[in-house]
Amino acid sequence: MTTSKQVDEDILFPCSDGKPMADNTEQYRWIVLIKENLEILFAQDDNVFIAGDLLWYPIRSQLIAPVAPDVMVVFGRPKGKRRSYRQWQEDNIPPQVVFEILSPSNDSKEMDRKLEFYNTYGVEEYYLYNPDSFQFDGWLRQNGHLTKLWEIDGSISPRLGIRFETGEGELQIYRPDGQKFLTSVELQQSLQQERARVEQERVRAEQERVRAEQERVRAEQERVRADKLATYLRSLGVDPENLP
Repeated sequence: MTTSKQVDEDILFPCSDGKPMADNTEQYRWIVLIKENLEILFAQDDNVFIAGDLLWYPIRSQLIAPVAPDVMVVFGRPKGKRRSYRQWQEDNIPPQVVFEILSPSNDSKEMDRKLEFYNTYGVEEYYLYNPDSFQFDGWLRQNGHLTKLWEIDGSISPRLGIRFETGEGELQIYRPDGQKFLTSVELQQSLQQERARVEQERVRAEQERVRAEQERVRAEQERVRADKLATYLRSLGVDPENLP
């Protein structure tokens, strides 16, 4: 049931800023790649909320314009549907980690404003990637402020545990178990390859079982023939144990 208070909240704090989620296919690919792989990584933790392009209202005021991080991660909040992230309805917990993917329409003024917003409202880790130039930057909260990381290649996110590699062309991201972040197509291909490998192992195991059974049958047949021969020799008065 929708209450009048909820309707008022939706009017005062709308769920859309009228801007597109992405300006181009490459920006969209990276948003989905990061968001969906983080969903997989934290699938078993019900208190990690992950969203893409969701408006974040840090305080209940229309004087503060919201920001929609390309990807945000909130530890301590349950998974589920949101029209927007209204922090006062979320135990006042801000997103701890945010990602932004640059597009040609993002100017330096806009990105400076976002950095200041994230710095002001409690983001602990902020990562910014330009898929055109492969430039990757990160900031960590130190002494109450977001501080830029000058050595980011090989760095590990304190909150997420993921590793960033920037040495060879475009950004590569790895899970704590060493598995690379993959697109949905790559994940499907990887799953198919793993299923094929498991099936090959099953077939090999079955072949080994059949060979072992055949060897057991042959050994049993040899034993039966030997027993029959020994019985025949004894019937002739010959001790098979004393044969030369």
